[in-house]
Amino acid sequence: MEVIERRVGVAVDFSACSKEALRWAVENIVRDGDHLILLTVLPEGHYEEGEMQLWEATGSPLIPLSEFCDPILTKKYGVKPDAETLDIASCVARQKDIVVLMKVYWGDAREKICEAIENVPLSCLVIGNRGLGKIKRAILGSVSNYVVNNGSCPVTVVKHVE
Repeated sequence: MEVIERRVGVAVDFSACSKEALRWAVENIVRDGDHLILLTVLPEGHYEEGEMQLWEATGSPLIPLSEFCDPILTKKYGVKPDAETLDIASCVARQKDIVVLMKVYWGDAREKICEAIENVPLSCLVIGNRGLGKIKRAILGSVSNYVVNNGSCPVTVVKHVE
């Protein structure tokens, strides 16, 4: 019997709601043999470093856990992961037989997350919900709502409860 490799994506921006989504994914979806792909999207900018200019359209290469735990290497990508997110990722990598990777995109989070679903490709995606009110959601737009309606894989939205 052929084993199918699952790639479970979790959108992370290092906020409380994205940490809840990561915890939920680890507890409820991720299983031995999976690849856990943490997706983060940074705002578009004018980056001077050549590597970032190369990756702006396609996103960074898949970054192993050991590299995104190193502050010197994460600075290269313009990412500042917090200790709690790194701890969750490190613990699940030790406890389950999985590979944890990160991919960084630059641009509009809604579009880039949908691109990642196609290009990585992801088997499923877990995303947090900031719980914006109706007015803020109408003005700012909801990333999770956009991804649910436009993503090409199953998407689970984890509601943020304060």
